[in-house]
Amino acid sequence: MATKWNLDPTHSEITFKVKHMMISNVKGSFRTFTAEIEAEDDTFANAKTTATIQTDSVFTNNTDRDNHLKSAEFFNAEQHPTITFDSQALNDQVVGNLTINGITKPVTLDVDFGGINVDPWGNTKAGFSFEGKISRKDFGLNWNAALEAGGVMVSDDVKVAGELQFVKQA
Repeated sequence: MATKWNLDPTHSEITFKVKHMMISNVKGSFRTFTAEIEAEDDTFANAKTTATIQTDSVFTNNTDRDNHLKSAEFFNAEQHPTITFDSQALNDQVVGNLTINGITKPVTLDVDFGGINVDPWGNTKAGFSFEGKISRKDFGLNWNAALEAGGVMVSDDVKVAGELQFVKQA
């Protein structure tokens, strides 16, 4: 019988980083998301994972940029309010289907299982870190601008990362 683990959102984050003007990185995060794991045991080897991110929760600390990312030129948050991820196994890597902007592609993310511990209130928790790289163009996020000195405004590669903590359900 599988055990369900629900995300602890107060101890979790999903971030991204993209090269801007070919000279520096711009970082951002998503402020609203959920995730769960169904696992046969505490190794999580054949765990099923699902995650849903609210697209309009994108945050880069710049309102104009956030609004541009929510627009049809990027995430099209009005038409595609969620980004989803699901997989069937969780090991040193997780391979799953990522859906952004209505387009689903397989992605591979490196995973570090931090372990399991019990908090002071008796909740059993598991921690995971993940990171990887995706091509934004694979998901129809094609907006860009050529730079006068060469190169482009926004790189194709987007580095994604997360720190996720889950609570074991009774």
